[in-house]
Amino acid sequence: MAQIFHRSTNTLSRLSIFGAVFIIGGLFTVGAILVRSPYVTNVGVPVPQPVLFSHKHHVGDDGIDCRYCHASVEVSAFAGMPATETCMHCHSQLFNDSPMLQPVTTSAATGLPIAWNRVYQLPDFVYFDHSIHVNKGVGCTTCHGQVDEMPLIQKATSLQMTWCLECHRDPARFVRPRDEVFSMTWQPPPDQAALGAKLVSEYHITSKTNCWTCHR
Repeated sequence: MAQIFHRSTNTLSRLSIFGAVFIIGGLFTVGAILVRSPYVTNVGVPVPQPVLFSHKHHVGDDGIDCRYCHASVEVSAFAGMPATETCMHCHSQLFNDSPMLQPVTTSAATGLPIAWNRVYQLPDFVYFDHSIHVNKGVGCTTCHGQVDEMPLIQKATSLQMTWCLECHRDPARFVRPRDEVFSMTWQPPPDQAALGAKLVSEYHITSKTNCWTCHR
């Protein structure tokens, strides 16, 4: 019986099989890169707000401490958002007739809170407590970046599980003295390994990588 297919068909078949394996592997690799990219995580993308509030101006220029607006960050799971009265402490006198501040003055007059848009939104199946991190020496900039340099607030980190685990597996690399937690200028010293080990012991920090730590 005459051969139907040319002998080269065998070679093409083998190449197709091996090629499919590499193509599938490549697709998984591209998917893994894509899911961690700013296109998906929105890292570096400013979040629109009802008021053009500049952290760069208020924190960087005016030196306002994080806790002035995020008052519950040391005692609560949620960092808290400023009540309109907090804004009006200054803006009842400063720029109170500015069109940019119209949402603030309207909120003060009507008693309706300002509907700020969340910048960091964790899934419902993730438990996170600001207070425990702050009191264990995790600085604001570790997660939120240099907000004192952000005219418009944006995500600085993805908060994906792999990112969180980097710290949970080796907290000594990231912790700082508690009195530096809210500092925008603190930088890890050359001996961060020694300082971190000391603080881990002093603050009774343990490496928590069990699933139930965050998934409750």
